[in-house]
Amino acid sequence: MHKQRMAVSVLALLTLAACGTESGSGAGSGDGSGTVRTDLPVTGVHWSVSSLTVGGKKTAAPAGAHVEIDSQGRASGNLGCNRFTADVRIDGDTVTVGPGTTTEMGCEEDLQQFEKAMGRTFSGKLKAAVTGRSADRALTLTTAEGDSIALTAQPPAPLTGTAWKVTGLVSGSTATSLPAGTEGRAHLTFGKDGSVEGSLGCNSFHGRAKVAGSSITFGPLASTRKMCPGPEMELERTLLGVLKGRTTYTIEHRSLSLTAQNGKGLGASAPAAKG
Repeated sequence: MHKQRMAVSVLALLTLAACGTESGSGAGSGDGSGTVRTDLPVTGVHWSVSSLTVGGKKTAAPAGAHVEIDSQGRASGNLGCNRFTADVRIDGDTVTVGPGTTTEMGCEEDLQQFEKAMGRTFSGKLKAAVTGRSADRALTLTTAEGDSIALTAQPPAPLTGTAWKVTGLVSGSTATSLPAGTEGRAHLTFGKDGSVEGSLGCNSFHGRAKVAGSSITFGPLASTRKMCPGPEMELERTLLGVLKGRTTYTIEHRSLSLTAQNGKGLGASAPAAKG
């Protein structure tokens, strides 16, 4: 009887120990206390900013705006034009964002306005709510005043096979929007066979693009020759200047940057991933 009671006691202790270390819906605290964390799963995810609501007014986010929070308490991302970093602390469903730093690229007025509003909203104590699962996850960050940031989880996009939509132009350290009326018209897709095709905003094109390391070398491009309104032709001339010869490229998750040797470049984004 004594041995049986001992066996039951040992089994109970093992069960309690297992319960104390089980992660459940959160990760273990790692501090040796055996408590279960209730932090929301917001770290290690690329959160694309969908929209920003301030004072009851909802504004769609520029392409490329995103937030990433790592396990070391550091947030980084893009405010719509400039990149940022900041310290963060997660406690339950509260995300506290400390002072941060940003790059200082010149941006057009509409992007600057969004960045300022985004910077003010993504600061201090925010209530976080995550809905959905895996690639369908959505995150909402809400201030004490009721302003909010809506974000969605997005997987990375590969260079090849992605229909990259041109979203902006770059000249040195200055970023500009596309000419009025040309939004959504220009795009390019790289093939695994070294081909490239797409639209310059007016005419369609195809050609060769050799990828090596961080560079893409474009061969002569063949295109259709129809005439289009002034802004579309302006965009076409600019893109032809970028997609010529050797360029450097970077991909940040679902954003592509191409820069020619003369400092002219373009920014493009991948379409939203479907869950």
